[in-house]
Amino acid sequence: MALPVRSDLLVVGGGLAGLVSALEALRAGLSVTVLDRDTEARSGGLARWAFGGMALIGTPLQSRMKIDDHPERAWEDWRRFGELDAADPWSCAWARHYVERSRAEVYDWLVAEGLRFLPAVNWVERGRNGEGNSVPRYHVLWGTARALVQRVEAALQAESGGRLRRLYRHRVTGLERQGDRITGAVAIDEDRGATLRVEADAVVLAMGGINGAHEECKANWPADRPRPTTMLNGAHPFSDGALHHLAVDRLGARLVNAGEMWNYAAGIAHPFPHFPGHGLSTIPCKSALWLDHRGGRIGPEPLVTGFDTHWLCQRVAEQERPWTWQLLNRRIALKEFAISGAEHNPRIRDRQFLRFVVETLFGHRRLVDEVTRECEDVLVGDTLETLAARMNALTGTHDIAPHRLEATVADFDAHFAGGRRPEEDAQVRRVLEARRWRPDRLRTCAPAPLTSPGAGPWMAMRLRLITRKSLGGLRTDLHSRVLDRHDQPIPGLYSAGEAAGFGGGGCHGRRSLEGTFLPGCILTARALVRHLKGGLGR
Repeated sequence: MALPVRSDLLVVGGGLAGLVSALEALRAGLSVTVLDRDTEARSGGLARWAFGGMALIGTPLQSRMKIDDHPERAWEDWRRFGELDAADPWSCAWARHYVERSRAEVYDWLVAEGLRFLPAVNWVERGRNGEGNSVPRYHVLWGTARALVQRVEAALQAESGGRLRRLYRHRVTGLERQGDRITGAVAIDEDRGATLRVEADAVVLAMGGINGAHEECKANWPADRPRPTTMLNGAHPFSDGALHHLAVDRLGARLVNAGEMWNYAAGIAHPFPHFPGHGLSTIPCKSALWLDHRGGRIGPEPLVTGFDTHWLCQRVAEQERPWTWQLLNRRIALKEFAISGAEHNPRIRDRQFLRFVVETLFGHRRLVDEVTRECEDVLVGDTLETLAARMNALTGTHDIAPHRLEATVADFDAHFAGGRRPEEDAQVRRVLEARRWRPDRLRTCAPAPLTSPGAGPWMAMRLRLITRKSLGGLRTDLHSRVLDRHDQPIPGLYSAGEAAGFGGGGCHGRRSLEGTFLPGCILTARALVRHLKGGLGR
């Protein structure tokens, strides 16, 4: 074993929470070592690939759009929609901290770092009955979250002054302690097989969540909720819970709310996967019909995105087969279809404003053509009979009968016949509700029959539940200190971001208001460095 590396702070994990922890520590005058299991090219973790949406409260952008928002209003929405457990004080405390501090510690901090937001606030997770976000809060970073990672990377370089060491492809296998204090870690260089010891005054666990490994995900799945037999992976296999269990088994930490997860109902297979089972999370079209494996419309309440993702996931998970379908036409796809993340939003990622405006107004032809050409889960047919044959060929079944697809479409289109009111259909009512908010109106079709002239060809998308984020994690206090079984801090041990359930071990409860994950990484990281700076006498 080589001589140990020495730093004031050891950060385990090079995702957003780890990088912000390192940056704030450098600015506080500390020396930092970052151990990351992934490659340098993937530094930033999931944030490098994320869309960059953030739920922020009381911002100048909201004020310009005449959105009346404030922390108390957000707290009521969060508490109600997340179904927060009042007997879980640290999770509740972190939820309060978020709504009270997201403006100053996230929005203002990002602006000070030179980042900007798109000039519209979006309205997501409204709740099926208005119990979610009571006002729009979803701010989108101009440049996506990749711009955030790049800005933090540049700041780390500028602030390093010889006090920053970053080691990639290093997997932590143990945490060291002297007496009751954590004093470092042992890691393996996965390329060379060498063992490394890192000594530090404090250690931050920022290694992400636990549901990137399906076995871990399944082991924690709540027994009272349906679970599909197969799922796509929208996290990363390195998010395997190994360090969570190490902290619990050897240090007495607590892993809480492990069964709470933020998954998505509409995943498609990545055409160029980064790892086995890799999926993409689509933003399913509000105007498409969401069908079961036989081609019948799922009901009695239709599935419509943008209102309650947690409920959508449960409805999809309870289906007889581990896939569902969206049936739509090209008119709908051009206006509404999107894939979450930086990879498939180049106009925002690369800050091409004019092209972004053109695509928003006239349709996402580039994206629709790309997925129909490259993704096996996206099918096209000039007739419903042709489409049904291709759907069956993809699944290797005879589940879809052409006459059933035709009947499903006819039943929906009948609402637009003379003497009928389209809003009699619950999905149409949802679409009309969404279109009342101007940014949503730009991205949502006016209700119309699926068989409208010139709207074709037909499209079908096979969708599967896709794992994404862990809502549970290591129990922490408001200084991001990891707590033991007696609710006492483990000296020298901190946790930030998803590893800590974005604060407290589960500040979201059962549902997220969406866009709360990137800010949660920033808030938990900044909190621990404030405490650490005082604790180390600087």
